Amino acid sequence: MPEQLSVVNDIGDKHKLHGLDHLRALAITYVLCFHYQFFGHPDWERGRFSNFGWTGVDLFFVLSGFLIAGQLFNTVSKGKNISVKEFFIKRFFRIIPPYLLLMIVYIAFPMSREWGHMSPLWQYFTFTQNFGLDLKKHGTFSHGWSLCVEEQFYLLLPLIFLLFGYFKAGKKAVYLVVFLFVACYIVRYLNWHYLVAPFLNTDEFGARFNEFVYYPTYNRLDGLLVGVSIAGLFTFYPGFKEWVKNYSYLVLSAGLLIVFAAWLLCPEQSTYNTVILGFPLVALGYGLILAAFVSPNNIFYKLKSRVTSFIATLSYSIYLSHKIIIHLVQNLLGKVGMDKNSNLAMLVCVACVIAGALVIRYAIEKPALSIRNWVLAKWS
Repeated sequence: MPEQLSVVNDIGDKHKLHGLDHLRALAITYVLCFHYQFFGHPDWERGRFSNFGWTGVDLFFVLSGFLIAGQLFNTVSKGKNISVKEFFIKRFFRIIPPYLLLMIVYIAFPMSREWGHMSPLWQYFTFTQNFGLDLKKHGTFSHGWSLCVEEQFYLLLPLIFLLFGYFKAGKKAVYLVVFLFVACYIVRYLNWHYLVAPFLNTDEFGARFNEFVYYPTYNRLDGLLVGVSIAGLFTFYPGFKEWVKNYSYLVLSAGLLIVFAAWLLCPEQSTYNTVILGFPLVALGYGLILAAFVSPNNIFYKLKSRVTSFIATLSYSIYLSHKIIIHLVQNLLGKVGMDKNSNLAMLVCVACVIAGALVIRYAIEKPALSIRNWVLAKWS
């Protein structure tokens, strides 16, 4: 998941990242809880709370849409030209080096593969793994699908900005956002109706739901578009930003209620309710929560936590490596006689995931960011 850079339109001072830290920490914790269910796990870990953990990825999407679009909106609002070269350099050095490390491990050490086979390598290296992903055949590193969605988003968004800028049609961008919302909703419904629902009572259902509804980018734009919309409103409509600032707790309450409604309506990930109501409700709810968290009058904007800051900093490394580490650690624990379903095994796995993320952070991420800064300084 992408780094936390400047918040849209200089939204705050030294506190500006605290609220985003809390949300990023929540997102990765929720994803970890969700995925841990598919390994050995204590009985309490599998339930309604953990089942709803799939929405942690949607929270990441909202954050990405807000942060990345916010940087571009901020540049445009100041009358500056968007540097596509700088944008892609930043994205490359932030995303690719840790990703390549995991790919090398998966390729060089087949024992590290958690479930089944890998997808064709060209899909990993072109970030198209999320199209046609069949979990029955290619279960290893399946969580890479969300990175594909984000990379495709990073590729298209600045180009769209340039296109609208070239035709001086900036204010008409709202029509594109609305169109994409509606198109995403219609395509998702049609895919469900024609490609998934006919297999509802068969063994093929789960795999088809993931392949034709859950993974494709064109079905998962809700969170990204909500984040982009909030960034645009905050940048170009200061009255809206001021209103959210003054009523941030009302906005936060509305967001929590909407997410709670989605939790009630979508007890399982692969249901009709999730397709029709779950995705848009989750995106909207998390979007409102984010808007509240980056408002100066809200306690979460000011509340500094070393714990959430630490987890947020490691969130990308945790996301990349958590499955491979849990898989390997549980195999080792099983060999020494520890019950994989025990609380102790879970504690050991979580500790190892954090340790692995720290190694990636300091051995790969930080050096890559230093190289990025050098490249930007040299090419500026």
